Amino acid sequence: MGNFWRWLWCQRNYVIIILTPLIFLPLPIVVPTSEAKCGYAIIVMALYWCTECMPLAVTALLPVVFFPLMGIMQAEQVSVQYLKDTNMLFIGGLLVAIAVENWNLHKRIALGVLLLVGVRPALLMMGFMGVTAFLSMWISNTATTAMMLPIAQAVLAQLSVTEAEGDERELRGGTSNQAFEMEDVRDTKAPMEDFNKAHTDVEQGVDQALEDRRKAREQKYTLLGKGMSLCVCYSASIGGTATLTGTTPNLILQGQLNSIYPDNNGIINFASWFGFAFPNMLLMLVFSWMWLQFMYLGFNLKKSFGCGTKNEGDKEAYQVMRDEYKKLGRISFAEGSVLVIFILLVVLWFTREPGFMPGWASALLKGTGFVSDGTVAIFMSALFFVIPSKWPFTFSEENDTDNSGNRDDDSSSDNDSDEEDKKIKKRKSEKKSKKSAGKMKAPVPLLTWDVVHQRMPWNIILLLGGGFALASGSEASGLSKWLGESLAPLQSIPPFAISLLLCLLVGTFTECSSNTATTTLFLPILASMATAIKLHPLYVMLPCTISASLAFMLPVATPPNAIAFSYGNLRVIDMAKAGCILNVIGILTINLGINTWGKAMFHLDTFPTWAYNTSTPAI
Repeated sequence: MGNFWRWLWCQRNYVIIILTPLIFLPLPIVVPTSEAKCGYAIIVMALYWCTECMPLAVTALLPVVFFPLMGIMQAEQVSVQYLKDTNMLFIGGLLVAIAVENWNLHKRIALGVLLLVGVRPALLMMGFMGVTAFLSMWISNTATTAMMLPIAQAVLAQLSVTEAEGDERELRGGTSNQAFEMEDVRDTKAPMEDFNKAHTDVEQGVDQALEDRRKAREQKYTLLGKGMSLCVCYSASIGGTATLTGTTPNLILQGQLNSIYPDNNGIINFASWFGFAFPNMLLMLVFSWMWLQFMYLGFNLKKSFGCGTKNEGDKEAYQVMRDEYKKLGRISFAEGSVLVIFILLVVLWFTREPGFMPGWASALLKGTGFVSDGTVAIFMSALFFVIPSKWPFTFSEENDTDNSGNRDDDSSSDNDSDEEDKKIKKRKSEKKSKKSAGKMKAPVPLLTWDVVHQRMPWNIILLLGGGFALASGSEASGLSKWLGESLAPLQSIPPFAISLLLCLLVGTFTECSSNTATTTLFLPILASMATAIKLHPLYVMLPCTISASLAFMLPVATPPNAIAFSYGNLRVIDMAKAGCILNVIGILTINLGINTWGKAMFHLDTFPTWAYNTSTPAI
């Protein structure tokens, strides 16, 4: 019997794939309405997404099969949903992130800021959180965490080593002084036995003191290592909420809002999202730093901040970061070009339609709606394939084969026993040099398609499209209207309570499911509920979208958590204790923002006229 259960567990993905559609098949058979058919498709996809029995992107393609076969939408209408303007914004943003990573610009920024902050524990944690959050606003949370954690571990290791050497010097130095004094005692003809006994006692005392300090130091740096690992992975998730392209759920909200409410006049764009989410991100970051500081460092200002003191260990740990920065060399033409394009992109995003004044898009085209954030992102990211990675008037007369030949020759010269091999390799190198002499080669562009093909997460594009297809199917089938009418009794509950409860629900759900799948499933339901109870859709959709990124409690909740956990100094209980409070802090902060500056920015106290008109795909 035990073997059967083990076999069943091994085959669980296939069991879920087969049994899930069969178990819920009576729903569209007993209730043969379009709403029930659409509900059946959503239930099957939700379970597939939550259990990940199939790749998320493959599950996202199921509406192309379900909706036409069930008579909900035509195949052409469903397929159009998979490459909308939001997908273009996502692709453009990722191309910028790939270019930044490809030329190590993110590492230069991170090390530069950390050199300014210093290595005192509290300041170091604050610096790592700030840098990680800033980088994850523009590049993927996973890449940011994978880059920052090794730097943090190296700095902490150097701090521990130098502190151990300092303890050794301090205590052994004291022993030498005491031995010198005992030499004076021996010169006064004191008994030799007393001298030896006293010297042995001193050595034993030093060894015991060193052991005590070693244990205290290990405990201190174990706690500091846990705190540093958590601060990096948590700040990566928090930082991703600050920009529209920072994490996938933000783009899903924009796409769902534009799909369900086509007349919303672009209420969510890069500038409006940043205006609401960036202050909220700063608040979450400060409170998170205070909580992790309390958990792992305490609030001893003298020990944590240093109060102006700087010991030898700090200098050597600081040197580790300085050496890493020096390895990067001077800023190259490619890094400078990527930085300029990145800054121009951000400026164009902010000034396209800032809201408080006419943007360049409306002034240039004498109207709104022609240019979107996706247009800007694709235009600027296309420049990476046009601009060369080196100054265009500088050409190299040596190709890669010549360089590799020289490297082979250099490496072989170290082996004195193989003279014949050296001669052969030298002759080959000379032949290659003669062949390549006089040839000039143009530099490669800032990005090549091979690099993009390797690093672009194409599955997320399909996942976004699957969410848009579900939203359109819900509208076309009437399921959204039915859900909205069913949730109408919630109108008697105060809006702030609805928002708070929904954020708690989404925050709990996202611990066990990907944040992309969570927002894809919840946002159409929240939009239907808001329309039914005449509540501004953004009042519930916006905070719940950000809450989907607050997966802090489990290693499997997000890739940054898994990376931090893989370093081996964290237990699940450590992440659960720290993450539970951070989840509460994040949800409270989001609801504070939505009821203060969010209400003023988006006029959330009134039901907008564009929310009366929801989309129904045209035949």
